[in-house]
Amino acid sequence: MADEKARIAVFVSGGGTNLQALIDAERSGALHSGTIALVVSNKPDVYALERARASGIPAETAIKAQLGGQEGLERRLLELLEAHRIDMIVLAGYLNILSAAFTERFPRRILNVHPSLIPSFCGDGYYGLRVHEEALQYGVKVTGATVHYVNGVTDGGEILLQKAVAVQEGDTPEILQRRVMEQAEWVLLPQAAEMVARRIVQERESYKDKRSKRAMTDFIEFLQGNPYPGRGIAVGKGRVYYFIMGRSENSRNRIFSLTDDGIRTEAHDPSKMQDPSLIIYHPVRAMGDDLIVTNGDQTDTIRDMGDFRKALMTRQYEPDAPNNTPRISAILHADGSFELSILKEKDGGCLREFFCYEGCPEGKGYFISTYEGDGSPLPSFSGEPMEITMPSPEEVWAALNKDNKVSLYTWVEGEVKLFNKNLGD
Repeated sequence: MADEKARIAVFVSGGGTNLQALIDAERSGALHSGTIALVVSNKPDVYALERARASGIPAETAIKAQLGGQEGLERRLLELLEAHRIDMIVLAGYLNILSAAFTERFPRRILNVHPSLIPSFCGDGYYGLRVHEEALQYGVKVTGATVHYVNGVTDGGEILLQKAVAVQEGDTPEILQRRVMEQAEWVLLPQAAEMVARRIVQERESYKDKRSKRAMTDFIEFLQGNPYPGRGIAVGKGRVYYFIMGRSENSRNRIFSLTDDGIRTEAHDPSKMQDPSLIIYHPVRAMGDDLIVTNGDQTDTIRDMGDFRKALMTRQYEPDAPNNTPRISAILHADGSFELSILKEKDGGCLREFFCYEGCPEGKGYFISTYEGDGSPLPSFSGEPMEITMPSPEEVWAALNKDNKVSLYTWVEGEVKLFNKNLGD
């Protein structure tokens, strides 16, 4: 088990009894793979904030009405999550629905506890005492609580744990609510938090193991075993490859198209395009006799300034917290020498790394990608570029994950090939 624990943010709206159950579990060691690093309330002056402060946990508010609506609220939440380096989120009586765009950033990293046995008494409008009022009115003999992952459907995510609680004669909604909390919610939520935190820590260790071994790994095997390296650049003697992948519908709705001096990303279906800011750009452009390849609009910055390093010193990683996607770039010079670069977040600042190569033997090359693999937040590429044997363009395209791959550009001795999944390639 790694020394570094998963960092947990708990979102609250009221008294914080579920938060207290998590705090107590961390103190007792029942929650030992994670640590509560942030508490956020969508209401001011609730007692949950006092519980957090009394335990030395940073406590913040993010109130929708003060932030210009849902978009402003979620922007503020992302800022807080980034600032506190949060790995996972627990909704503990949080009475604000999060958008699908927000939850998609944290697949299988957001937990919610609901006071019924889902699919009973759940969905829009079912929270607080209403759940127990409906259960008593329906006459059920058994109710309980459910911990589930959060997605874009209210109470619709994958179920992790459930625990039944008996309904007793003479129960009122208030009495039943208390019994469900004591016998189910306060038991299940710490258990589920430990399960997810332990998985996150194990995944982190797995990424490190893969990273330490990958210099000796065949490139095709590496791609086949990595479902989500994100965007990747490989450069070798007389060869340049660049691919993009996507997990969301917006990211997958792209193709590469040729331009006079390189290529451009475009929406395959313009009617489905949502936010184009970080996914529509010129990945490849010529600069005199040099060829520039990047994963963003820094291609234009390099071309306009005419200096690879100076241009990238003016840029930083992408503003897509919590992933903070690195910007990766390459330039191939006419004499066969080349440079690779990565700009990534480190301790709240931007780490800019440059790797220069005078050239490499026939058939060899170096590879860099935005991510180590899948996860949430996505783990940034680390260390030096991977030394590889350069395969054929067709081998690279076939090795990329069939669900996540989007497009591939290849330049082999001046001959360009484009592969676009959305065009049937």
